[in-house]
Amino acid sequence: MNKDNFIEIIEFTDPVCSWCWGSEPLLKKLETRYEGKIKVNFVMGGLVEDIRNFNDNFNGIGGDLSTVNFQIISHWLEASKRHGMPVEANDFELFSEEDNSTYPLNIAYKAAQFQNEEFANKFLRKMREAVAAEAKKANKIEVLIELAQESGLEVAKFIENFSDGSAEKAFLEDQKICREYKVQGFPTFLVKFGEEKKVILRGYQSYENINAVIKQITNNKIIENKIESNEETVLSFIKKHEKVAPVEIEFSFDISKNDTNKIIESLSNQGLIKIMNVGNGAFISANYEPMSCNPVTGICNL
Repeated sequence: MNKDNFIEIIEFTDPVCSWCWGSEPLLKKLETRYEGKIKVNFVMGGLVEDIRNFNDNFNGIGGDLSTVNFQIISHWLEASKRHGMPVEANDFELFSEEDNSTYPLNIAYKAAQFQNEEFANKFLRKMREAVAAEAKKANKIEVLIELAQESGLEVAKFIENFSDGSAEKAFLEDQKICREYKVQGFPTFLVKFGEEKKVILRGYQSYENINAVIKQITNNKIIENKIESNEETVLSFIKKHEKVAPVEIEFSFDISKNDTNKIIESLSNQGLIKIMNVGNGAFISANYEPMSCNPVTGICNL
């Protein structure tokens, strides 16, 4: 892409950040409405270096390792009521004396980036899903390896970069970028157009805010694509993203929750999608022919 003809959105983030998980519908909508005109990149900030020394007084998180997982999931469930992305509370126990940091997930993303940006971003999404919606202990290397393989990454190379210090060094560079932009919380969004025009927005953002910034800094040079909302376009959206929450469909196509549910029900009745209940919500994925094989991951699905 020519930098004068597309928008770059940089999300300063951490794979375990609850409001970054809640911003997934925003990113899906931006990529849908500005398809071919936008590039979303991520800078890893590292939310929790050591949970034993972490305090978020505003949300009542920190201070006691024995209760911190309960504090976190309580906050995530409250946040989920606003952003609509699914959260799994049962068996949530991300942090322990042994696994006390989110840094391994940040470093894992940087390890994935050494291979392929697209697969790395898919891997980031899978880490978010694993932590928030599946209550997996994704700060363990064993879980990260499984998610990397599911994302199409070469496992041996991923392990090498994760373990040899190269990914950790790249993560430290990302943290340096965070300091340069005075990022103190996640998510933070940097909206860029060309080399000179940039606006930084801190915290969870509405689509209207980001869209207004895009219009302003591009002087309306780059405009949204017209999007039709019907079963065909929604199915294409689901296939493109592999697994989506209903709110991501609702948000990207500007349709009501009721209309979203009708489309999902119709596609399900036709056998075109499958619905997986997770936590306090669901994921939707396309239904493929029996024994369909993904040429990227080499995984065949029954």
